[in-house]
Amino acid sequence: MKNALPLILLLALLGAGCNAANDDDTAHADHGDEASHARDEHDRQGEAETAHAESAGVVHLSPAQMAAAGIRVEPLEPRPLPAIIHAPGEVRLNAYRTVNITPRIAAQVVARHARLGDEVQAGQPLVTLSSVEMAEAQGALLVAAREWQRVKQLGRKVVSARRYTQARVDYEQALARVRAYGMRQAEIDALLAGRGNGPDGTFRLVSPQAGRVLHDDFIVGQRVEPGTVLMVIADESVMWVEARVKPEEAARIAVGTPARIRVGEQSLPARVIQIHHALDETTRTLAVRLEVANREDRLHPGLFVSVAIPTRDRRPVLALPEEAVLRSPDGDWQVFVQQEAPGAFRAVEVKRLRVSDGLAVIDGLAPGTPVVTAGAFFLQSELAKSGFETHNH
Repeated sequence: MKNALPLILLLALLGAGCNAANDDDTAHADHGDEASHARDEHDRQGEAETAHAESAGVVHLSPAQMAAAGIRVEPLEPRPLPAIIHAPGEVRLNAYRTVNITPRIAAQVVARHARLGDEVQAGQPLVTLSSVEMAEAQGALLVAAREWQRVKQLGRKVVSARRYTQARVDYEQALARVRAYGMRQAEIDALLAGRGNGPDGTFRLVSPQAGRVLHDDFIVGQRVEPGTVLMVIADESVMWVEARVKPEEAARIAVGTPARIRVGEQSLPARVIQIHHALDETTRTLAVRLEVANREDRLHPGLFVSVAIPTRDRRPVLALPEEAVLRSPDGDWQVFVQQEAPGAFRAVEVKRLRVSDGLAVIDGLAPGTPVVTAGAFFLQSELAKSGFETHNH
């Protein structure tokens, strides 16, 4: 009996251990089921995110929509385009459309009729001057004109041939003198007709062309010498840009080549009109002169710009029509690439290197990629409606 009691206790302890082990196994099994369920849920979420990422930036169109939008897809193939020379440039006045207003004789400024920045027309008075030399020339013209009128009325039968010739020559010389001094024909006619102030030496300098007053460094009452620049009148509708390039680069540029100049974010068309043949002694470069329309009056003398000039060299590059390369919502350039699924187009970011002859040279896609060349704006509008943004760096 004494030996049976320890045996009973031992069996009880073994039974308790088995029950505890069974409880541990059950708890471990339950925990494993929960972990497996969590992994399955994570995998499903990952698949959903992957599917969403794959659909982001993709536009799906029906055949009718593609036809209505004029969607055209072409393989991206290298095409020959001129190599571009980039150089700094400086805006200058068009010397062929700029005039200096100067007196031809010593005079005093009596009145000003235009100011700095004014737009003037051809024949518009700018400055009134007074000169002793002009007064003497005006008086001589009046005397010579009256003598010539008298001799003509008498006729060749009454006056000698010498007097007739002398009177005509004196009149023509007096007339030429006042013209050379700066009198206009209208002022001469008024003087000879007895209108105005007579031979007081006053006369006006007028603008020979339409343009803007860019310089008027004088004051009323100032005495000016012959050749003093009183005003500068410039037609700023067409300006010059002078770019500095290396001699070997200038040899690859042809006169008449269309070019582009960039002012800030704006690009303007230009044209090469002259290539200098003398090197700059300091920079050892040649000046290439371009002509550019200044329709918005953004170009002013002294403004620095960037110049892009195509050369005679033509190199194969990947290029698309300029309208096929658009800005994405984040400001990068993008194109639309056709996907394998029918009517599916993905927005892909690219680098736009330059624009030449309406073609945008790009980088970031492999040759042969099917790219939308027409209708890209419609695709971008559809992409914006979906709320997706392109980030394909």
